[in-house]
Amino acid sequence: MRKNLRKWLLGVIAAVSLAVTACQGADVASGAGAASDIAQAAGNILGDLAESKASGAGSDQSGKSDSGSSKTSGSSGTLQLSDIPEYSGSPYVAVNGNVPYFSESDLTDVSFESYSDLDALGRCGVAYASVSTDTMPTEKRGSIGEVKPTGWHNKKYDFVDGKYVYNRCHLIGYQLTAENANEKNLITGTRYLNVQGMLPFENLTADYVKETGNHVLYRVTPIFEGDNLLASGVLMEAESVEDDGDGVLFCVYVYNVQPGVAIDYATGDNWLAEDGGAGSAAAAGSGNSSASENGANTSSGGKNTSAGSSGSTVSKTSDSESGTYILNTKTMKFHRPDCTSVEKIKAENKEEYTGKRSKLIEEGYEACKSCKP
Repeated sequence: MRKNLRKWLLGVIAAVSLAVTACQGADVASGAGAASDIAQAAGNILGDLAESKASGAGSDQSGKSDSGSSKTSGSSGTLQLSDIPEYSGSPYVAVNGNVPYFSESDLTDVSFESYSDLDALGRCGVAYASVSTDTMPTEKRGSIGEVKPTGWHNKKYDFVDGKYVYNRCHLIGYQLTAENANEKNLITGTRYLNVQGMLPFENLTADYVKETGNHVLYRVTPIFEGDNLLASGVLMEAESVEDDGDGVLFCVYVYNVQPGVAIDYATGDNWLAEDGGAGSAAAAGSGNSSASENGANTSSGGKNTSAGSSGSTVSKTSDSESGTYILNTKTMKFHRPDCTSVEKIKAENKEEYTGKRSKLIEEGYEACKSCKP
């Protein structure tokens, strides 16, 4: 572990900065509980990444690869999902000896951002940037509620931080490149992926750039198995440029799981796991499919139903009545157009919807208790 990486990680733990998150779901949870989770997750990076030097989960331990291999996400290589161990309690695992798949020629001190076009299924691909103070936000974050990424079947669970299982997750966090409702940079990700998986690495990178003014080459690749609409996880790579990785250096796979929730990665549907475990082990580790730079490759192509598939489902309404409703994308409530609460909804959180009431409930919306739509 490089000494400066330890320095920045300890800084993250001390600061426990939750001011800017990578994703926006229904609401961004706050308070001591969330702060404690971030502190713990950031602290775990030290042990996890140091351990990767010895064990290198799914890695060839050879360091950087100029040509790429069957395990990389580089321009000429792929990461094999079969090399990723099944989820076992940690939100992420170091791969390739914790060394990004960048070539020497990739490293640049020129700021840029690049987002792949959506594929034929509407799925995101690679998000790639040279992060610097030039790319960071200069104004308040905007609304992203109008974006519906693939696999967006949001539901509420009392035991999930923030209640809603899914967030609209930035591949490259807002605090790094100031992207708001960019559909090429937003995937459906669990709250666990967002807060305990991706956010500590984003905070690490942001803190480093702010302190040094240096650049960090940063790439996030969503990993889709077959034609699944929900990513199994994301590959996060970063290397500080001016100091040749002495400040920031990581290459990790983050699992798109939610402990206690079973997930069908083919559709994004989800339900209460029967055994209380995270329901994505099958999609996260085994199989022969690969994840290319476009973030979507085929192999199994089947319906990946996670652990606990026979468990009880979250109840759904059978009401299929169609109509016009006003949505509050922040509180995830829907109203009649003449409801007195509608005029109190901020413009950036207000959305008109015409369609089936049951569809709104499936996406995680609740009916207003005043107007009872």
